[in-house]
Amino acid sequence: MIRDITIGQYYPAESAIHKLDPRVKIVSTLLYLISLFLFRSIPGYLVATIFLFGCIGISKVPLKFILKGLKPIFILLLITVLFNLFLTSGGNVLLHVWIFKITEEGLRTAVYMAIRLIYLIMGASLMTFTTTPTALTDAIERLLHPLNRLKVPVHEIAMMMSIALRFIPILLEETDKIMKAQIARGADLESGNIIQRAKAMIPILVPLFVSAFRRANDLAMAMEARCYRGGEGRTKMKPLVYHGRDIRAYIIVLLYLVLAIGAGRFLPFHIWIF
Repeated sequence: MIRDITIGQYYPAESAIHKLDPRVKIVSTLLYLISLFLFRSIPGYLVATIFLFGCIGISKVPLKFILKGLKPIFILLLITVLFNLFLTSGGNVLLHVWIFKITEEGLRTAVYMAIRLIYLIMGASLMTFTTTPTALTDAIERLLHPLNRLKVPVHEIAMMMSIALRFIPILLEETDKIMKAQIARGADLESGNIIQRAKAMIPILVPLFVSAFRRANDLAMAMEARCYRGGEGRTKMKPLVYHGRDIRAYIIVLLYLVLAIGAGRFLPFHIWIF
């Protein structure tokens, strides 16, 4: 499961989405994720599906890489679906066994919630796969720049997010190495109940925290040794500038929003009922 976590990873490729301004990708991803919660109908999700898989095809990121990020959230996804399936009432009863009851509204809500979570992870993964952590940092800082007038430390916030994204793959690799080392020494991490498995994780968590603090200290010392001072007056190696393709991307996203929300809310009831 450690290898299945794809957050913070970048997939280099020559595609139209890779070349977009990172601000466009952040804003477009947020609008796409918000749009998933603005409708509950088959036509709306059909438009969202076509848009998402179209972007994945254009990005040239293998679909298996995107789907790989769904494995770590399988348990969360399953719990969410079961809660919505059995605890949502409304409509005709489809199945009633003991204290468990499945209704039409419960089934519809469970399916839509599962689609939302899956598409949410896929959309966010596509953004990180096509954008380097440095570009993400610069984009976040530029998007939050107006908050500087309110004395909000925008540069520091963006820097922390960038460091966190960079350290995720490193810490995952470190965790995998520590687990393999403990298994080679005879540690049993798979058998036993939940309490026994939690205790077996202690020999992994302790060296992992020690390694994380050591890396953080080394990074801080390296930044101080180079006289790093962020914030006002700091220049960029690659300034962010909007181009024609970025404007066209914004227009495409806005057209998607209009089409998806329109299809999801205003089509006749008998077309979209589950």
